[in-house]
Amino acid sequence: MSSQATAGAPIIWWIRRDLRLADNPALMAAVERGTPILPLYILDAEDEKLGAAPKFRLGLGLEHFAKVLAARGSRLVLRRGDALKVLSEVVGETGAVAVYWSRLYDPGAIERDTKVKENLKTQGIEAKSFGGRLLFEPWTVETKAGGMFRVYTPFWKAVREREPAALLPEPGKIPAPDVWPDSDDLTDWKMGAAMRRGADAVSVHCRVGESAALNRLDEFLDGSVARYKDLRDFPALDATSGLSENLAWGEISPHRMWHLGQRAMEQSRKGAEHFLKEVVWREFAYHLMYHTPEILTRNWRAEWDSFGWRTETTPEVEAWKRGQTGYDFVDAAMREMFVTGKMHNRARMIVASFLTKHLMVHWKVGMDWFADCLVDWDPASNAMGWQWTAGSGPDAAPFFRIYNPEGQIDKFDADRRYVRRWIAEGQRNPPETALAFFDATPLDWGLSPDLPRAKPLIDLKVGRERALDAYSANRKVETAG
Repeated sequence: MSSQATAGAPIIWWIRRDLRLADNPALMAAVERGTPILPLYILDAEDEKLGAAPKFRLGLGLEHFAKVLAARGSRLVLRRGDALKVLSEVVGETGAVAVYWSRLYDPGAIERDTKVKENLKTQGIEAKSFGGRLLFEPWTVETKAGGMFRVYTPFWKAVREREPAALLPEPGKIPAPDVWPDSDDLTDWKMGAAMRRGADAVSVHCRVGESAALNRLDEFLDGSVARYKDLRDFPALDATSGLSENLAWGEISPHRMWHLGQRAMEQSRKGAEHFLKEVVWREFAYHLMYHTPEILTRNWRAEWDSFGWRTETTPEVEAWKRGQTGYDFVDAAMREMFVTGKMHNRARMIVASFLTKHLMVHWKVGMDWFADCLVDWDPASNAMGWQWTAGSGPDAAPFFRIYNPEGQIDKFDADRRYVRRWIAEGQRNPPETALAFFDATPLDWGLSPDLPRAKPLIDLKVGRERALDAYSANRKVETAG
């Protein structure tokens, strides 16, 4: 094809989890070519597998981003199907000469993207992937011996002095093609169908889009970061950034969080360094997922394969999912997740410990439930978080560290503000947050705020001793083997 014929040919910007204009290397590279840009989102098999809440939140993000692009004289083209097939079709329809995209790092995405890149190149189409989702590409961070990191603290020490890529501006213009290909209607995708009654409740608590994310970061660094390290474990307080939702869908880059967090640290804002450590904790999760993708599906430490976790669905598991364990911290957290699509980080550790240790249920059961209920679901962070608490993962909390939900609530919610916010039973005038749980839950759960409070599923001492006995037995088997 002659250069004259390709002068007006577009480049496809294949959008994935990067619903933003600023700090977007793939978009910036496309803009710098000076040719028309065709923003394309493909709902393929990887997205079809998303749980109810993540898929719903993705739909909200796409709806918002389409409006952002329209305001810039562009548009978001939506297609559904196999990624390679759709890309090849759009290339044929538009005469596109290149496809650019931001990298993802889970095994399914890597397999798909490798196939796409190889096939497009055989068609004479430039296919190029870019960073942007992580501060550092996983293969660029190595131990002195040249291997992967398996413990967080050495990983933090290895990257804290490194300089991530500079912040990129929002493009001044996104050149539009002369002719737009057909696009699916987002409403036809029914992204919130699996949410059923929960969609209305969760949507109220979502802050969607790049502008909301940038405002969130500014508000946090101007205010709450000063008390972040001291108060981040108190679930009733607004002491965290709340950016996990936006980070999950690429509505903000980790680079912006890092650079602005560093600036806050240089300005002696207490808590800023701890915030940066949390940004790197996410980075560490991706480092592990890239190098050891089995962390998503099985015990990272093979010695846990013989441990006696239960995997079947039991009445105890159902009670845990429904916030009916009889323990306030656990139930408040599970209800918070069902109403907001999010859960405070301290609460995540408590509910995970209770499930995997007091109830002796496999961490995958909990991980899969979170993957269905979290609007900030992230494959790497979710898997590492569950395995860290369960004791089977890298840099894990020892299994014998069993969080007592009653002791934890006395320490982190002494006045029971968090409990009252989410548990309606027993309150004369429960708040709307607590009542919203009953409006969001499936009718066949048969829950009502007028019902008596659930009785404790298990005596905490009995559950702890059972878990420790199982741990000791497993250690003996290991030693004998």
